[in-house]
Amino acid sequence: MQTTSPRPSVLTVAGSDSGGGAGIQADLKTFQAHGVHGLSVITAVTAQNTRAVTAVHGIPSAQIQAQIAAVLDDFTVAAWKTGMLADARTIRAVARGMATAATAAYVLDPVMIATSGASLLQASAVTALREHLLPLARVVTPNLPEAAALSGRPIRRTGDLDRIATDLLADGAAAVLIKGGHQRGVDVVDRLYCDGRLHEFVHVRLPRNGHGTGCTLAAAIAANLARGLDLPAACAAATDYVHAALDAAYRPGRSRVDVLDHAVAPPRATARRRRS
Repeated sequence: MQTTSPRPSVLTVAGSDSGGGAGIQADLKTFQAHGVHGLSVITAVTAQNTRAVTAVHGIPSAQIQAQIAAVLDDFTVAAWKTGMLADARTIRAVARGMATAATAAYVLDPVMIATSGASLLQASAVTALREHLLPLARVVTPNLPEAAALSGRPIRRTGDLDRIATDLLADGAAAVLIKGGHQRGVDVVDRLYCDGRLHEFVHVRLPRNGHGTGCTLAAAIAANLARGLDLPAACAAATDYVHAALDAAYRPGRSRVDVLDHAVAPPRATARRRRS
């Protein structure tokens, strides 16, 4: 007898990583670890390993929208995330396709540059991303270079992060999580600007050269929102999960890049949390 699944369905709209460490592959592994049903819409196919991205093939807009339509026709999407979108054409296709899923919590990971240094978002697409997707986002999750590119502001001191968050909130994002992995120091501090408050999630920096951390974090936030956590709790749990997965990371390729172990169980809270 067929029964309704108790698992919420969570959708990732992103590119495929043939190396298995980031993109769609990382997202689906993360969804599995969090006990949600993973759905996927592929926006691009990359020829990629732990050393480099050697080729990118964008999926035609009609096929992207067909994938979205098929998903929405059969599943109730509790939350969704976007990763690699590559160009303005793709961004507009995703925004059109997901227009009927307005009640689902949306996590926007503005993927711009791969760990290898390859550009994954055309400069002309930044405006389209801010115009079409940012206003839909429950939270946007840039790292420091992405935050600077989205806002057009350089980052020289911590106060610049506050101004960037203010800009992105003014552009329509409901909340902003600026990831701190690119900052120096013994700790990694991720800053969530939400409902007029600043929440900081602090973890000891690990001696790892991680691949797929941003994809995994956004996927974990989406999964946690689908499971009913509020945004600060969802982000706290997601940063804990990424820290644990990075701590258990391994090197399947011939480079010195560490791939996260997504099979780790989502841990109990490990971050030092600060709120102001």
